[in-house]
Amino acid sequence: MRFNKKTKKAKKVIKNHEGAKAYKVSPKMELYTSVVTSSLSNKFYETGQERLTRIKKLMKQVDPDFIAKLALYTREKMYLRSIPLVLTVELSKIHNGTSLVKNTVGRVVKRADEITELLAYYQLANKRNGVKKLNRLSKQIQKGLSLAFNKFDEYQFAKYNRKREVTLKDALFLTHPKADDENQQALFNKIVNDTLEVPYTWEVELSKLGQQKFESEAAKKEAVRLKWSELIESGRLGYMALMRNLRNILQANVESTYIEKVGERLANPAQVRRSKQLPFRFLAAYRELELIKSPHASYLMSALEDAIKVSVENIKGFNLHTKVVLASDVSGSMYRPISPNSKIQCYDIGLTLSMLMRYKSDSVITGIFGSTWKTVNLPKANILSNTQKLRNIAGQVGYATNGHKVIEYLNQNRMAVDKVMMFTDVQLYNSQHGGNSLEKEWLAYKRNVAPNAKLYVFDLAGYGNTPLEIGKNDVYKIAGWSDKVFEVLEAIEQGSTAVKEIMEYA
Repeated sequence: MRFNKKTKKAKKVIKNHEGAKAYKVSPKMELYTSVVTSSLSNKFYETGQERLTRIKKLMKQVDPDFIAKLALYTREKMYLRSIPLVLTVELSKIHNGTSLVKNTVGRVVKRADEITELLAYYQLANKRNGVKKLNRLSKQIQKGLSLAFNKFDEYQFAKYNRKREVTLKDALFLTHPKADDENQQALFNKIVNDTLEVPYTWEVELSKLGQQKFESEAAKKEAVRLKWSELIESGRLGYMALMRNLRNILQANVESTYIEKVGERLANPAQVRRSKQLPFRFLAAYRELELIKSPHASYLMSALEDAIKVSVENIKGFNLHTKVVLASDVSGSMYRPISPNSKIQCYDIGLTLSMLMRYKSDSVITGIFGSTWKTVNLPKANILSNTQKLRNIAGQVGYATNGHKVIEYLNQNRMAVDKVMMFTDVQLYNSQHGGNSLEKEWLAYKRNVAPNAKLYVFDLAGYGNTPLEIGKNDVYKIAGWSDKVFEVLEAIEQGSTAVKEIMEYA
């Protein structure tokens, strides 16, 4: 009888959602790609609940420190809001004995409403029912939220003091934050007594206007025009609110003086950096302007072009000596909106990221792939207009996911390049049911055309598999919707990996 029996090795070769050969990635890599591409809404191949179940399962396979660092990384680097809260709450369920959870909560909560959002998810995650759903709150969650209360002023609390299932007052009673001084104690008392001063926000101001009666429609329009002018002049219209309301501002026919102020603020480098917008937010605003019949629309579109360029000003690009291929997946599975209320689809993110890199590189082959691969020559100057040009021809390549066509093109033309970057949901297959695949084409390319070439797969959906083995044959995987993915690219260039970057995140 043998006591020291052989162990079964984990199966590396699997099938992707299209039934094609794929490779399983490590639990850390899968968790990373799953959370940085997640809005926890339904995707083409996976529902939001299925994604959440997979994330929770993966969390049990990695160490708590990695989960904590990933929560911070997704909040502070990738600018995501919901998923860091999910990671933190789930971490508290499997690791609640040290200050790790408390410290993570204290950092991931960046806005006052995230205090109540975290508690709302906590009661869902722990399946709490009845009146007192938040009884027996995790001590570490409680301590972390208590610290978070000390971050915000009256305006920030009042702005997010909404009538929801979990209120700020509930959170205050549950966490018992200790005030730093008398002024803060007075602020906490206002939360308890519901006497926070109503904040000056565009929602509040326009809501007040909507409750007024006007003698004519013309008088109402004039009041709206003046109110938008006042909001712009005040400087208290947040950057995100400004981008979301460009269409409303133009439709209100505010004077050109105010339009100029809007454009200057949109393009202001300091304000762009401080706003920490995901690249596709600029694209969404740009598209709204394309639909407006206004002589000022083009001016604001140019301001958005300047703004998005700021987001990659510190990212290392490539000069004329480095030949780069940028290939964006526009297959059918990429047409799923990233969230129920968003007009942005997964392929929009890929196109935007590819055009950010196109802006930073001088020697570039740009194209889109579906059933076929199509190259498109684009100038580097304008990121958003280039993205729109690619979007408008997306249907010309069909809707399959024949990523191998990109490398096949390079092989057939004996075209040696240094880097191939594919922006995709990674569910690649051969719609012609032949033996060809991305893996076979890449190995042939490395062997016969460009031995030193590197392939970067930018995962935009995080389904947990890859068409080639990561780390072999110069194949690397990066995931996320933020321009910060290019910092990971730069780290890889210096010998690191995406997982290692997270592990070293402080």
